[in-house]
Amino acid sequence: MSKGSGKSEITRRDFLKTGAGTTAAGLVALKGFSEIVPPRVLGANDRVRVAVIGLHDRGRDHIRALAQLQNVEIAALCDVYMPILNQRIAEVEKMGKPKPKGYQDLRKLFEDKSIDAVSIATPNSWHTLMAIWASQAGKDFYVEKPCSHNLWEGQQLLRAVKRYNRIAQHGTQCRASVAYQSAMEKLHNGLIGDIYMARGLCFKWRNTIGHTPPSPIPEGLDYNLWQGPAPEHVFTKNRFLYNWHWFWWYGNGDIGNQGIHQIDAARWGLGMRFPNKISAIGGHFMFDDDQQTPNTLHIAFEYYIPNAKPKMLEFEVRHWITNHEAEIGTPSLGTAVPKRPAATSGQMPPVGAPSSIGAIFYGTKGYLSMGDEDAQTWRTWMGEGQEPGPTEESRHNDDTVRNFQNWIDCIRSRNSKDLDAPIEEAYVSAGLMQLANASYRVGRALQFDPSTEEVIGDREAALILRDGDRGYRAPFVVPENV
Repeated sequence: MSKGSGKSEITRRDFLKTGAGTTAAGLVALKGFSEIVPPRVLGANDRVRVAVIGLHDRGRDHIRALAQLQNVEIAALCDVYMPILNQRIAEVEKMGKPKPKGYQDLRKLFEDKSIDAVSIATPNSWHTLMAIWASQAGKDFYVEKPCSHNLWEGQQLLRAVKRYNRIAQHGTQCRASVAYQSAMEKLHNGLIGDIYMARGLCFKWRNTIGHTPPSPIPEGLDYNLWQGPAPEHVFTKNRFLYNWHWFWWYGNGDIGNQGIHQIDAARWGLGMRFPNKISAIGGHFMFDDDQQTPNTLHIAFEYYIPNAKPKMLEFEVRHWITNHEAEIGTPSLGTAVPKRPAATSGQMPPVGAPSSIGAIFYGTKGYLSMGDEDAQTWRTWMGEGQEPGPTEESRHNDDTVRNFQNWIDCIRSRNSKDLDAPIEEAYVSAGLMQLANASYRVGRALQFDPSTEEVIGDREAALILRDGDRGYRAPFVVPENV
């Protein structure tokens, strides 16, 4: 395997030999949920009973957002780590809400017929399987980004959503942003002319994670369930909680963590789906630590359009010192701190660390930039002189709350066409991220057929996109037939 292989104990040969057999085992895990369960018809005053799965930082955000919605009950919480589960149950009670049920095993949760819907905030390796199981159990779902750990999983998830008629929202809450929606309307109506290129930025301060040796499994943690579909490994603190993002078994690096928001925004503005060619270079250039995924990454997605000029989507990940392109990350377009704070240990950025997170669009009449979803701002520069043009700054409710409200509204109406962040769009944006990682890991450009959604002439990359370099651990197997 080329760079960034992750040294999986499951080889690709093993995967090809055992893949079909373990798929059957995966279906056994939710025996009885393979039949289509009709959704409960909800009246305007009926409560939507929601369960939250995965209760660390982002799961806590889900709880806080759902707690603000009318006629929504946080009916259950689920986490494999009992200390966090008990803490979140207590936090819900402190909000003055009814005490939710607590589950350590998500399979028991899915058997609870009183639950209408689930939100999923777990490691990426679990997202698709949990969402498919939720669909089979008759529950609508909200799944954090990215919706899938590899391209094939995304395809399976689309099939499940369609077959089981579920309302499926994605955690790309930028699509619920009033400012983002306004910017996209202006872009698509020709404000900066014909758009020929979009650029996504994920310049986010990330310090070293260091090295952590194997250690005892924490009391109260069901480590088997935590690992789920991933290969079995000894427990280390660096692969637990937030830092799982930087290991190929569980996460997709920062392009699949923060960057998926900006890929989605850049692709949305460009008006394209899958590309024809993908090229990614980079590496883990800084720090001697346990991280497998790159902390510097440059990607180009090329689109060949019949009888028209080609287009390009660029994307970049940067984890340390950075400039601020198109004012993204400066006080005029987001928030920046003039003086760099002292470095801190751990992977989360220090408060106020300089970042540039957003997207830039280049057209025949000018260019437009937008900050991350928290900035709620877009600006333009027009003509050859790059004179300041139209701009907009909006201050509205938190976009996560708006995204959840949109999901709940669609659960009531059963109209998936009204979703702000539908799974059909999520699959494509996650697919671009996965194609970029595959190009990086095999060390060469990839040719892609958008009509078949398959890599052309590169077996090694195709196996990565099918998770053949890692495989699935029975019984936590994404099914072949959904």
